[in-house]
Amino acid sequence: MPTASRRKDTPPPRTANSEADVLRGFLDYLRVSIAAKVDGAAEPQVRTSAVPSGTNLLGLLNHLIAVESATFLGEKVTDWQATLRPDPEDSVSDLVTRYRETVARANEVLDECTDLGAPLPRPGRPGPAPSVRWALTHMIEETGRHAGHADILRELIDGGTGR
Repeated sequence: MPTASRRKDTPPPRTANSEADVLRGFLDYLRVSIAAKVDGAAEPQVRTSAVPSGTNLLGLLNHLIAVESATFLGEKVTDWQATLRPDPEDSVSDLVTRYRETVARANEVLDECTDLGAPLPRPGRPGPAPSVRWALTHMIEETGRHAGHADILRELIDGGTGR
């Protein structure tokens, strides 16, 4: 009987039991996963789509930067489709760094939010803001969905698998 191999994936986070800790723990887990999936991917494959929709690995990360910025930092996005196309001068390293910096800024905002039912502070954005709970749940869904896309695209690029 073959020896069981060690799991190469990073398992889901073990968090404290509060709702905020669980939501933030899973969001951070997904954030780390997608950054790692893009980090080190080769040019030009990281920009090349292997699917009819045109989705590419670098575009996914660029899009998530925009979603994090809009959701937690109050930045306005006027063309969501454009966020899926990174600038030609942006390198993998540039976008991974920008994503991690955006996540750090978003976490600073979240650190000040003690009530998940309260509106998310979004300076500069008119109209009612979603609750912190809604924003966290939305970002888990959005990041998880695109992390799944990134898993497939990275495997097509160089065979890389795992979280």
